[in-house]
Amino acid sequence: MVSEEDESPLDSNVTAFALKAKVIYPINQKFRPLADGSSNPSLHENPKQAVLPNQVMETSTSGSLGSLSQGDKEDCSSSTTIHSSASDDRFQARTFLKVTCFPEVLTCESFDVKLCLCSLLLKDLILLDTELRKEKHVIFIQVLKIYLTDFYHKKKITDDLFKKILLIQENDFEELQKQLDSRLQNTEMSGARNSEYQTLEDLERKEREYSEHIIDNMEAFWKQADKAQQFLLDQSKCSSAKATKITMDLTERMIAVEGLLSKSQDLHAMLCCKELPLQFIEAHKRDIQERLFNWELMVKVVDSLKSYIPEECKCRLNTVSNILDHLTVKNNLSVRQKEELLTDLHRAFWEQLAHFSNECVQQSKDLILKQLEYHAKKREEFKHRQKAEQGSLLSKTFHTEDFHDFLKAYQELLEKHRQIQWDLEEEDDCESAEAVTDLYKELYSKASHALAELVKELFLQTLPVVTGLSVRECELLKEEWQENLVPQLEKWDVYRQRRWKLFQEQLLQEKKLWLKEYALSAVIQKHLSEKQEKIIQGVVSRLGGLSDESVNYIMQKHKLLLSSVLRRVSLRNIGMATLTRMRMSRKKSLLQELREQHVLQKSSSHCQDEDQWQLQKAVESHILEEEEKLEEETQQTHLEFHQQLVTEIQEALHFLQQHMEQVIGQTLLQHARQEAAKKNSDDGQDCKERLVEIAVESVYGTSNNINRLVQNYYQQLGKITEAYEGKKHQQLKSLQAERGERSRLRKKQENEQALKGKVNKGLLDVLSAVHQRMVLQQEKVLAQFEQQQQIRLESLKQKILGLHQLETELENQLQEAEQDFVTELATLARIPLTVKKQLSKRSKPTGEKTNSKRKTFQSPESEDKGDSHENIQEPPGQTSGLYRDKSQSSHEGETEPRKNSKMLKKRGNRY
Repeated sequence: MVSEEDESPLDSNVTAFALKAKVIYPINQKFRPLADGSSNPSLHENPKQAVLPNQVMETSTSGSLGSLSQGDKEDCSSSTTIHSSASDDRFQARTFLKVTCFPEVLTCESFDVKLCLCSLLLKDLILLDTELRKEKHVIFIQVLKIYLTDFYHKKKITDDLFKKILLIQENDFEELQKQLDSRLQNTEMSGARNSEYQTLEDLERKEREYSEHIIDNMEAFWKQADKAQQFLLDQSKCSSAKATKITMDLTERMIAVEGLLSKSQDLHAMLCCKELPLQFIEAHKRDIQERLFNWELMVKVVDSLKSYIPEECKCRLNTVSNILDHLTVKNNLSVRQKEELLTDLHRAFWEQLAHFSNECVQQSKDLILKQLEYHAKKREEFKHRQKAEQGSLLSKTFHTEDFHDFLKAYQELLEKHRQIQWDLEEEDDCESAEAVTDLYKELYSKASHALAELVKELFLQTLPVVTGLSVRECELLKEEWQENLVPQLEKWDVYRQRRWKLFQEQLLQEKKLWLKEYALSAVIQKHLSEKQEKIIQGVVSRLGGLSDESVNYIMQKHKLLLSSVLRRVSLRNIGMATLTRMRMSRKKSLLQELREQHVLQKSSSHCQDEDQWQLQKAVESHILEEEEKLEEETQQTHLEFHQQLVTEIQEALHFLQQHMEQVIGQTLLQHARQEAAKKNSDDGQDCKERLVEIAVESVYGTSNNINRLVQNYYQQLGKITEAYEGKKHQQLKSLQAERGERSRLRKKQENEQALKGKVNKGLLDVLSAVHQRMVLQQEKVLAQFEQQQQIRLESLKQKILGLHQLETELENQLQEAEQDFVTELATLARIPLTVKKQLSKRSKPTGEKTNSKRKTFQSPESEDKGDSHENIQEPPGQTSGLYRDKSQSSHEGETEPRKNSKMLKKRGNRY
């Protein structure tokens, strides 16, 4: 295809008409008459294209076949093709109308229609996301209200506290929404040079910043929800078990909410939802993408009406030119007279065409403004009814067991409102399109009548004066003109129908591309879900020691947060697919026009010579080349947006990881506190302190006896500890040997696999490409790394399990030795029997029965005491004269109880 200079539609139409009619136009001096009186392009002008003999000018008003490589009305380069980096940059910075609803698109230029419609789709996606986010906030507040109502009925909180708590939470979430709205407003205002127009570059930037703000808001909502949840638990003043149950219930209910939001989003933003039955989808198909195709159909109908008058002008001028040529051949007209008549008629026609275009633009804008005012009133009334119905439902009192009933009722109400709103919008769009269509038909009828009057004036008033023909002869010429006009209009109508069919085929191709995008989105979500689930399972398995309830809570919490991330990724993926379509719309449009022109010209040329056939082959080859380039650039654009999506996913998953770290940390802390509280309750520390006090005050224990008792206890502890260290060393050595054996076997298997790989290497080199081998090598390395990690994990699990068993055994032995020591001390100090039983009961581990024989550490003096001494009860401060004399004779004095107290306390501290 020969590149051409850019020119206005008027000049292009003049040129096309001149090529066909071979006349001289003073308003366009590109053509000069030759010596034989004919007119051809001058030698210094490059022809736009080779016009085939049987070619009929059924082209679009934008120009000839070669002009399809232009398309950008701001591109004045003399060498522009469909694929040009310079034109891409200009296209990115090119402004197009900023529309808020579909009826406004009906008044746009045809080149801007695709961009405007896609921008409306992005706007609908943002509105859907905003509605679902607000719905989530409302439901969470309602869940808190349900629990607070339950606490209020159980008299745990007062009515004033109930209202205060609810008001605080509502204000916190409203503040969260205000912060988001403020940031979005700043994004909307930044880079806005003109409030009525926008560029594709600005739109991509706003979409990217909007996504960042939404991810930040999502993290803020998680924190606020956890804060509200903790506040609720603090106000409930319930036990730890009850608080755990409330936390699990809240998490499960919010998971159910996220599931419903995801279904609603899939239903309205995509063609299908894998979790919904097919019959439900077909009955409620109201997706945004399907609406986009309906918009394109309506715009195409309106746009085709705009081309009626230009095409009719061409047909009428062609027919008049043929008749005037015939009169020139018969010498009824000179060449100059013919050119002047055609020039005047041409000017009159294009004046009518300009008037028709201006009237279409102005009257359609006025009509759309009236339609929008009427539609705004209807939507305002609907919003009032919608708000009243939602308020009525939310004002009802629900209990904890009625949550699912409330959720179902609220979701059904919102879906009903969305359905009504959707129907209203579709009805308004259809009404606007029909009104504009009727207007264009009316204006076309008037313009067609005006053109017919101009031709009638030419034949019945001008020609009789110029040619000297009778009025009757001129009437016959007019009838001949009408007869010749009919087949040309019919032929143009046939071509219009063919172009409409090609447009429908293009829409079907677009739908297939959208289906691929949805399949890709589903694959991404599935991959993320499986990978994150595997990660959290690995984390939980490495923790160990947590109860099933704690593990279940961590898994459910992760599922809740991940569902929010996946829902955001799904919506963002659709937005990026739309931006890709917008960025490639110019080149797709140019290529589609080129394809349409080729099909139409091929169908109109029934008999072709060698040159024509070669030209057709060249055009087909050019189209295939442009299609390959377009596919390659589309893939590159997809890759660019995909990398951006991956970055945003990583950011969202980073927030998820941070939040889950806090959740797991809090769970571990709570678990440690529970274990510590349980251990403190089982230790019987109060009873041990009481034993020390009684033993210090007792007159039956001497320094030698207590020293000997404590020394025996220390020796027993040393033996237990030494045995524990020996068993621990032996077990670690055994585990290390087993790990070495497994490592040896694994290396042996790897060597065998490597030998097999070398045998098949030659075949792999022949059958596989380089990147395939790289992928296989990468998978192999990742598999080996994962296997090593699994072996390490299993080894650590065995080590932890063995050490836990040894520690349990050590703990039992220490408790047994302590119980023996306490028993001997109580016997030595002659503590009353009731206290001894209490101490013995407290010193046993919970749920453990000790029936084995225990080794006792008895002093010689304690063996001399009879069983009757156990029943002797003496006041703590009373001391017998015998013991006093014995103490004085042994030079122990009153300082001996203090020594005994120090030894006992030292033993307690040591333990």
